[in-house]
Amino acid sequence: MTEIEWWEYDDAGELADAIAGDIQFVIESAIDARGSAVIALAGGKTPFPAYEKLASTKLDWKRVTIVPGDERIVPLGDPLSNVTQLGKLFIPKGARVIPIVPKQTEDYKSAGRSADALMQDLHWPLDLCLLGMGGDGHTASIFPGPDFDEALNGPKERRMLGVMPDPLPPEAPVARVTLSRQGIVTARALMIALTGKDKRKVLEQAIEQGPSSPYPIGRVLADAELPVDIHWAP
Repeated sequence: MTEIEWWEYDDAGELADAIAGDIQFVIESAIDARGSAVIALAGGKTPFPAYEKLASTKLDWKRVTIVPGDERIVPLGDPLSNVTQLGKLFIPKGARVIPIVPKQTEDYKSAGRSADALMQDLHWPLDLCLLGMGGDGHTASIFPGPDFDEALNGPKERRMLGVMPDPLPPEAPVARVTLSRQGIVTARALMIALTGKDKRKVLEQAIEQGPSSPYPIGRVLADAELPVDIHWAP
């Protein structure tokens, strides 16, 4: 049974402060232990205030590598690009931010293999993986669709893969590259950030359902071996 700990905050500002503080602690601990830190950060609107606070802290940023936990297959600079948004915040601080989708391509499977090759070159496991969750229960870009089983049950050595959600999300109707379940649950620290009562209900239900959950987040967390910290605000 996965050990789950809920951290509740009064508002989004408190949530951002707490997440930024926890990420800072993980980074500092990793640098102290191994001389560097490799973290995966979620896209979406919820965590970015935390990233802005984190970017203002004094860290040895040149020892920090940041990858997006998932990425839309769009050109760099596109508003839908997660790494573009992360890069704007953290590259000026000296961090290494890896563009896992360096160019747009029609072959999403090839994009996934390329991203996975980049991950194989990094120190592994991740020191931290921060996840978000959509209202439909997806996390990273692990969606229902033709690549769902591969994302959950693919080879243990596969850290990233290309996926085609079905149906495509209307707000971003493009193929994706995502961390695999194995890439997520092997991280040394696993956190989830979310807001809203509806999303909380979905996540609580998904956790309770475990391996039989129809929600991707439930399948990802099922039987995870490390504790999961869930940071939530209304």
